[in-house]
Amino acid sequence: MPEITYREAIRQAIDEEMERDERVFLIGEEVAQYNGAYKVSQGLLDKYGDKRVIDTPITEEGFTGLGIGAAMAGLRPVVEWMTYNFSLMAYDQVVNNAAKMRYMSGGQVSLPIVFRGPNGPAEYLAAQHSQALQSIFAHIPG
Repeated sequence: MPEITYREAIRQAIDEEMERDERVFLIGEEVAQYNGAYKVSQGLLDKYGDKRVIDTPITEEGFTGLGIGAAMAGLRPVVEWMTYNFSLMAYDQVVNNAAKMRYMSGGQVSLPIVFRGPNGPAEYLAAQHSQALQSIFAHIPG
């Protein structure tokens, strides 16, 4: 089995799902033209085009909500936050919309959505980019 980086494994997984299902798309800051802040989405814009690999402004709450709405409509978004620290800007969307939608709709609406991004400390990252927030998200019911 070949050894690959986490970055390559994530890219391969996203690519595999985008290849398999045309409803899958990637949305987030710098995921398209810049190939991702950490180059996770490198090559995906060239392969799938700007309708499925979508750059956003720095509006985590906005593009997270857009992803949730797209999932409600039957699409399968991969929402990428540049860092999980910025996911806190979208926390209300995750907790009160994404996590509760199935319950609030009586089981009629599912949200096939992925939220992803780097998490935790790394070299050259400031305090605003290096918190480990996985336990906060792991404890959200739904």
